[in-house]
Amino acid sequence: MSSWNFACPDWERRLSEGRTLVPDLPLIHSRAQQAVDVFNRLRLPDVPGQPSMAKAAGDWFRDIVRAVFGSLDDEGVRHVQECFALVPKKNSKTTGGAGIMLTALLLNVRPRAEFLLVGPTQEIADLAFQQAAGMIEADPDGYLQRRFLVQEHKKTIRDRLTKASLKIKTFDMKVMTGAKPAGVLLDEIHIMSSLSYASKVVGQIRGGLLPNPEAFMIIITTQSDDPPRGVFKAELQYARKVRDGKVSEASVLPILYEFPERIQTGKDEDWRDPSLWPMVLPNLNRSITIDRLIADFRVAEEKGQEEVRRWASQHLNIEIGLALHSERWRGADYWEQAADPALSGLETLLERCEVAVAGIDGGGLDDLLGLAIVGREKQTNRWLAWGYGFAQTDVLELRKEIAESLRDFEKDGDLTFCEIGTGDIEHVAEIVERVRDRGLFPEKYAVGFDPQGIAAMVDELAERGIDGDLVVSVPQGYRLSNAIWGAERKLKDGTLLHGGQPMMAWCVGNAKAEQRGNAVLITKETAGKAKIDPLIAFFNAFSLMARNPVAAVELTSPWDDPEFSLVA
Repeated sequence: MSSWNFACPDWERRLSEGRTLVPDLPLIHSRAQQAVDVFNRLRLPDVPGQPSMAKAAGDWFRDIVRAVFGSLDDEGVRHVQECFALVPKKNSKTTGGAGIMLTALLLNVRPRAEFLLVGPTQEIADLAFQQAAGMIEADPDGYLQRRFLVQEHKKTIRDRLTKASLKIKTFDMKVMTGAKPAGVLLDEIHIMSSLSYASKVVGQIRGGLLPNPEAFMIIITTQSDDPPRGVFKAELQYARKVRDGKVSEASVLPILYEFPERIQTGKDEDWRDPSLWPMVLPNLNRSITIDRLIADFRVAEEKGQEEVRRWASQHLNIEIGLALHSERWRGADYWEQAADPALSGLETLLERCEVAVAGIDGGGLDDLLGLAIVGREKQTNRWLAWGYGFAQTDVLELRKEIAESLRDFEKDGDLTFCEIGTGDIEHVAEIVERVRDRGLFPEKYAVGFDPQGIAAMVDELAERGIDGDLVVSVPQGYRLSNAIWGAERKLKDGTLLHGGQPMMAWCVGNAKAEQRGNAVLITKETAGKAKIDPLIAFFNAFSLMARNPVAAVELTSPWDDPEFSLVA
């Protein structure tokens, strides 16, 4: 397998030079060329003149065709078993995908083989079918019409020679019922990832492909217009690891048209520069032009930051780390720039701080129990923040629309699911006790939460000796305004840092700011769906830190003195 190495470490240079993102592979060139020839002969059904794919399709389609079909060896084993392609909108993904699956049907020699093209919605699945059926009708020689039977009511195309079929389906739990496909193409998996069962279905597809050594799966998708989650996030992260050479013996060929991080974040060159856009537009000057994109981008700018981010994710594959909506909390604009990844673990915060306080919020069976620790850094006096979430397993059934996101946060190490009813309360109390035992709590007002908080939490803390003046209720609603405004300012001026945890970014993106008189309220953007409990816990802790506390037990050391030196 060493010769089938899908790593492409020079991908950035290849993007800049407009070269293929497929590394040199030991393909059987006669088979690869045969497949490309078949693909090129297909015609666009919905364009004046019905041009062939040879003229209308970008080379990135032929890269996929060449690699997938040219990797089938004489023993009937396909070495490019999977391909993950990340390509912006308007690059003819659905049309090209239909062409690839028709090519598979034409080259297939397995009797009664079944191929699937799966769309995330009925609309996209219908479009894929119409494109595939239209390509058959557009064949000027009439050969494809004679060979294939198009069953529109079943969204199925049957090969009269081999009895094989191409079925176009909408993604759901029944997509793999009775199927052992020879090839599958998933279109826009980022949309599918919002479904709680998406990971399970993709796993079923992979399982269905295993018995067939020549089977393949191709995923072609745009970047998500929300922070990546679920199966899309997992597949994208894995594809990046393969591309960067961090995974060996991989079977997934990554073809990722995305800017390097330095351009996405604007730390070096800025993705807003149209001169950079051709890097990620493999179908440029065919289905899309730079002039059209510039005009469309100007419209997005007029609509505000929320629309700019959505536009960039869809047209340039810019990954969104934080959802910014029009009624967002203003601190969200500065949240990402205040991230210090070293603070993603609590221990680092505790080591760097001279005093710390805790905030707690939430805790219903369909809710999160949020915990936040805010500390004041030694010497710099900057405020450092860390957040964590706990959830009863009930939430996975009660809030299926966010189940995939919560599972992601668990994988990140920022959320714990609890089977036992009191498990979340006990875990929170253990962490609070840990901070107390480090001597970082002030004598008063060390742990704050909603006055309507869980009584069981108060009891659990009291059993650990955390009671009396150490525990205080933090007024909620408009009375949190000072903490909300204070956090905005400290995020902007760089005196508040946090760990850049995806869960906290998600909560910040969910928060909706409502102006009421001279106060501001932070509420959920969508009731019952968008959780913000760890963020409210952060505001509770922020309120206590605003009292300028001093640690009750001062653990001084010459190591904390910047003037201290081991040299006499």
